[in-house]
Amino acid sequence: MPEIIDVVSISVFFKYIFSYFANFRFWDFVRVIVDLGIVTFVFYELIKICKDTRAWQLIKGIIFMLLFSYVCDLLALNTIAYILNYIIGFLGIALVIIFSPEIRKMLEQLGRSKLGLSLLLNPDQKSDTRIVTKLMIDNVVAAAQNMSLSRTGSLMVIERETKVGEYINTGTRIDSEVSASLLINIFVPNTPLHDGAVIIRNNRIVAGACVLPLTDRQNIDSDLGTRHRAAIGITDVSDAVVVVVSEETGQISLCDNGKIRRNLTREALRESLDNLLIPSETKSAGRIIFPRKDRKK
Repeated sequence: MPEIIDVVSISVFFKYIFSYFANFRFWDFVRVIVDLGIVTFVFYELIKICKDTRAWQLIKGIIFMLLFSYVCDLLALNTIAYILNYIIGFLGIALVIIFSPEIRKMLEQLGRSKLGLSLLLNPDQKSDTRIVTKLMIDNVVAAAQNMSLSRTGSLMVIERETKVGEYINTGTRIDSEVSASLLINIFVPNTPLHDGAVIIRNNRIVAGACVLPLTDRQNIDSDLGTRHRAAIGITDVSDAVVVVVSEETGQISLCDNGKIRRNLTREALRESLDNLLIPSETKSAGRIIFPRKDRKK
């Protein structure tokens, strides 16, 4: 008898589904697919943002609370169920407060879209920018290599789309062209600007001795010191690229998007910075494409 009921239930379910979609037109299906796709994408991005943060533990706690509340309702544990349902009623407001850093990060990532940015610049302006960026990368790599050999600790932040003015304001304004000798001088021990980060904006050194936020990630190596944690921290809240030289080991590291790559060679650092800072369409066999007027005929 239960088996017959199950078969009937399944049959009714599928008949309901088919009748629901029977009157659907082609564009109705397209709208449903687009609707589900957007919702899926948003949830996927939220999970990706939260997974490596403390918010992930809070999400698991909320899921446990919801399941426990459901079990209490089934078992008629009325007092506990009432308390939990009362608490869950305020979760909407609580989530905005608890997850405000993650919400801010998601909105920042949405604001980093480069759609249409290339249309704002003419070819000559874009080519000039690429040349200056390439020279800046050369100087940063040369400075990092020199400080690696002398084991001089350094922290060089290269701003991209997300502005980091609040951290620039914590340091000393410089406003100079990027040069390897200047970067090396800034980080000489016991000098006024050596303790902190240098921030590079629009291929210029805008400030030194800047204070950066430390990462709150729990899954990073325990042997990473304050300098490396600050490097990861600034990439948690922005799309900046950070070059770090360890004072203890002389290792060169690169931070981007909350991740760190350690013990890079000079060539690996240059290649990584090229890939991150120079748009892919400007590369041709590893070379910068110079303006046509600058080429030799």
